[in-house]
Amino acid sequence: MKHYHYIFAGSGLASLMVVYRMVLSGEFANKQILLIDADTKKSNDRTWCFWEKGAGDWDTIISKKWDTALFAGEQYRRELDFGGYSYKMIEGLDFYNFVFTELKKHPNVGFINQKITGFKDEGTIVSVSTEEASYTCDKLFNSIYNPLAVEANKKYPLLLQHFTGWHIRTKAPVFNDALPTFMDFSIPQKGNTRFIYVLPTSSTEALIEYTLFSKDLLSAQEYDDAIKENIAELGITEYEIMYSEKGSIPMTSYPFWKHNTKNVLNIGTGGWTKASTGYTFKNADKKAKALISFLLKENDLSKFHKKNKFWFYDLLLLDILDRTNEKGAAIFSDLFRSGDAAIIFKFLDEETSLTEDLKVILKCPKTPFLQALFRRMAK
Repeated sequence: MKHYHYIFAGSGLASLMVVYRMVLSGEFANKQILLIDADTKKSNDRTWCFWEKGAGDWDTIISKKWDTALFAGEQYRRELDFGGYSYKMIEGLDFYNFVFTELKKHPNVGFINQKITGFKDEGTIVSVSTEEASYTCDKLFNSIYNPLAVEANKKYPLLLQHFTGWHIRTKAPVFNDALPTFMDFSIPQKGNTRFIYVLPTSSTEALIEYTLFSKDLLSAQEYDDAIKENIAELGITEYEIMYSEKGSIPMTSYPFWKHNTKNVLNIGTGGWTKASTGYTFKNADKKAKALISFLLKENDLSKFHKKNKFWFYDLLLLDILDRTNEKGAAIFSDLFRSGDAAIIFKFLDEETSLTEDLKVILKCPKTPFLQALFRRMAK
């Protein structure tokens, strides 16, 4: 049974970001590191978008960026002033190839294409089992989401950000590739929180994505029908689907960190996704940087997590959407109707001061948030 200093259970976004930061730091060259995943990460299975000011660490693999975008509320449409931010898009396969190209330069990092069946913190080591073998390590970083604990709890709501996206190519130039549709809530809500993204990469190519924040998934046909309807409303009659993507991201303020131990840390979907929006890329990148600094000073992984005010803000929104899912469009519409988009982005990136928090919060409808606050305090 081979022993490693660090094992990553799953090689998704969070794991790859952490390992990438490890090798770039030069501080872990004498550590044996292993990534284990049943997926080879050789397909373009997802697209990540995030906002950022100025140049960033991932700019070399950005497929497109925009300096403004259209937001559509239930009763209005508005072109957002990003105030110095850019909305950046990265294709999944570009990210995987970029990171693995770097990792191959470091002989202390290995990848095994196996399915993990379990792991256990033994006190001094962690044992990891796959369908084919067993391994041990000093520290395990787990990015394999286990929904059982979240679904069983009654205190913290669980919603899903679920979506289907089509990357299409049209015969005629129909898109303004300088003006994406960031969120379009003008579509039928059907008792849920539903919106459309249109992210054009040229005048003839775009990602069109139908997204919901709700408890239950739809049938595959319902997502496809909604995308087809939007394509028709854009006046597009001839197009081809280059490829498609789909996903379901848990949105919850469940305290995943309570399952961390001295030697096991839950990362990725288990706590590193922004609970109120499902945004993952920027959040995971910040957490990865913080984790590298932590590992150079600390040995007890249970001490890594720090709860902040944004966790509670997210919890209140999820409480509202859990009880009255149809209110999501009104909340986001009020937020972006006249609000400063730059401050909203800063708030969602968890970088605002208390004064800036209030500027954002006061743009939202007051009654549902006060009701959620009183209910949560009563608990």
